[in-house]
Amino acid sequence: MQLLFVLLGMLGGWEIVAILLVVLIIFGGKKIPELMKGLGKGMKEFKKATKDDDEDENETDKK
Repeated sequence: MQLLFVLLGMLGGWEIVAILLVVLIIFGGKKIPELMKGLGKGMKEFKKATKDDDEDENETDKK
């Protein structure tokens, strides 16, 4: 995640606009919401898995 912030920090406003335009051209306007929905679900599952893993470790430490 920190890598993403570093990369975005190196990019200026016009570079980000250009990247977004390329993504829009490649995937089209109808496909982008589906991609974002899938990305959101993946992030939600990842957070849930890491939270469950942390809870499992805390329970093991208490025993």
